[in-house]
Amino acid sequence: MDILKIAAFSDGDTGGNPAGVWIAEAHPSASEMRRIAAEVGFSETAFAAPTGTGWRVRYFAPESEVPFCGHATIALGAALALQQGNGIFPLVLNEAEITVEGRREGQVISAALQSPPTRSATVESQLVADVLDLFGYTEADLDANLPPALAHGGADHLVLGLKTRDALAAMQYDLAAGRELMNRAGLVTICWTYAETPQQFHTRNPFASGGVYEDPATGAATAALAGYLRDIGWPHGGDIQITQGEDMAMRSRLRAEISPTPGSSIRVSGTARLMAT
Repeated sequence: MDILKIAAFSDGDTGGNPAGVWIAEAHPSASEMRRIAAEVGFSETAFAAPTGTGWRVRYFAPESEVPFCGHATIALGAALALQQGNGIFPLVLNEAEITVEGRREGQVISAALQSPPTRSATVESQLVADVLDLFGYTEADLDANLPPALAHGGADHLVLGLKTRDALAAMQYDLAAGRELMNRAGLVTICWTYAETPQQFHTRNPFASGGVYEDPATGAATAALAGYLRDIGWPHGGDIQITQGEDMAMRSRLRAEISPTPGSSIRVSGTARLMAT
């Protein structure tokens, strides 16, 4: 079938992170999926084929396959709701099994994913120093209440908290140097975050490992961030709201629901909008 183009985690009729969605009876070869993803040109494209009880899903960025992509999963949930009707769809990924719920109510399309299990760990000081140098920040810019960590919610992300919204807005780096650093460290994105309140966050996610300067909305990093907040005892109250993409004029809205069980799945939800093909 043709590639559907869907912006996940949209802010009404604008914003969101564009993803490609390819649904057919069988997957093409890995090299063909990578070629298609590069041709589509979005940060990720989801490729889904039916199994006996659900869907086998693989995710490709323009330069590489990734184990999990939150916004492409939301886009897939929206596409499946349009194709199959409202429902909860089991997904088999390369490294996990999850579900995505897709719904259409009138003109509003929404989706919610259950992430893979989450985990977080401290990060070596040298990696933090290298990242600060790459982005032109110093340790004085970091929020001591959000200590640097490696966080996982289906893929690996480096979480770094900043003290001010202005510091987040000033984020910039060299793409080639970022790609080398992130590939060396095994990072899918770097999640820069600013806590406006205990439940309201602003984030920016460089995705140089996939050849993309910045993601407008990153569901996998949101799941990882939410799991990390649970691990450090952050007063999240059971859910957080995230605004992302604002500094690149693609404002996106993400919600993460956080259960009290350590390491458990995070529910990440948002609306989606169809884009012109």
